[in-house]
Amino acid sequence: MTTDAPDSAASEDSAAAERYLAVQNSEEFAGLRKTLRGFIFPMTVAFFLWYALYVLLSAYARGFMSVKLIGNINVALLFGLLQFVSTFLIAWYYSRFAARKVDPTADRIRSQLEGDGGSK
Repeated sequence: MTTDAPDSAASEDSAAAERYLAVQNSEEFAGLRKTLRGFIFPMTVAFFLWYALYVLLSAYARGFMSVKLIGNINVALLFGLLQFVSTFLIAWYYSRFAARKVDPTADRIRSQLEGDGGSK
């Protein structure tokens, strides 16, 4: 007993693959990648340098890091806490950036794919 289901499923998969490749090669998707990379790479480098500064100062500038600021709070503790603050600030800033610059383009691309593909 033979059916056409395997052939039609293979043809649907092939058509979907072609749609995804067309989107991947589109200028809109390339712009989306460029926008995302323009945020992620500099922010990653900045955070890594900030963290490396903290580690290097902790290892090689013990005198500076042990300077007491208020009571028992020293520079090292303040820098350590600022690592957490900077992490949350970056996450907050990224969510704003994504909502304004990335998500609208991504939603447009997704709607074009779903519109071309019919059902999900």
